[in-house]
Amino acid sequence: MSTEEEENAAELKIPDEFLKAKCLMNCEVALILEHKYEQLQQMADDPMNQMSQVFEKSLQYVKRFSRYKNPDAVRQVREILSRYQLAEFELCVLGNLCPETVEEAIAMVPSIKTRGRAHDDEAIEKMLHDLSLIKKFE
Repeated sequence: MSTEEEENAAELKIPDEFLKAKCLMNCEVALILEHKYEQLQQMADDPMNQMSQVFEKSLQYVKRFSRYKNPDAVRQVREILSRYQLAEFELCVLGNLCPETVEEAIAMVPSIKTRGRAHDDEAIEKMLHDLSLIKKFE
């Protein structure tokens, strides 16, 4: 992206390093932090292995705002969203916020309807339906 172009996430006009960066949904971060928490609990006898307040607050945050709790559901959400060739940040926004309608999804991630991608309303509706099934059966 040239320096003359203005960044605009709604149109996916963002630097390449951000387009290629791996993003994690809150539910994925929660799984990672919970695993680390369990490891730290097992080593709790060692006073050098105290959990920081930042770690505890981060874990509380991602657990509170995670829409999916089951590790299998988390994996399925990423698999479903990955089928739609979304940018990583688009995938994470949709996975974190779980829009219920096509209009909500487009309002949250306007770029899913731009740049000539084949995300028509029917494809977005199917994606949202698949996500709702995971949530329903979790």
